[in-house]
Amino acid sequence: MSFSGIYPITDDAFMHRPDHEDILSEVAGAGIAMLQFRAKHGDRDEARSQVARLIAVCRRHEVPLIINDDVELCAQCGADGVHLGRTDPDIAGARAALGAGAIIGATCHDSLELARSAQVQGADYVAFGRFFPSVSKPHAPSARLETLQAARKSLDLPITAIGGIDRDNAAQALAAGADLLAVIHAIFGASDPGAAARELVRMHAEYAG
Repeated sequence: MSFSGIYPITDDAFMHRPDHEDILSEVAGAGIAMLQFRAKHGDRDEARSQVARLIAVCRRHEVPLIINDDVELCAQCGADGVHLGRTDPDIAGARAALGAGAIIGATCHDSLELARSAQVQGADYVAFGRFFPSVSKPHAPSARLETLQAARKSLDLPITAIGGIDRDNAAQALAAGADLLAVIHAIFGASDPGAAARELVRMHAEYAG
């Protein structure tokens, strides 16, 4: 697979919309690189049910599904990988649980040291952010675009930018060195999420091309 492109992340509010499956199918068909399921509330049975439906959507469109934080849920549901924060299980433990073929990403905030450690431990990609004011995570620690530039020069794995990214600032993150743009509100908070995803995919392809 290609670790380059648009990387939408669902949130709890969106997953409780009655039309979320239809919207996710449209977003998954927009040419995105990966999709992440991020559920901070709700019970385990609900999460398993949501992931099972998401996997079906992603398989139809050949889009990898990544689970935020939860290695056990990823293993139970057969998702393609997991994204780990600083307080989650370590990368080696996730790899042992999920296998060599799993996609494992790591949150690094604004720290090259964390990113280098994640690379040594075998992460498949790292994520820096937040870079811009964020509707979804307004209190997340801020990060500098200069960190992306430094990461581009010193790391040998794909780099994700997250935090307030939309069509107005996506080019800044790409110019600084991001391969993947992780997006929540600019897609799932849009009046037409499918159209928003297609526009961001077009912008990324135009920049990369």
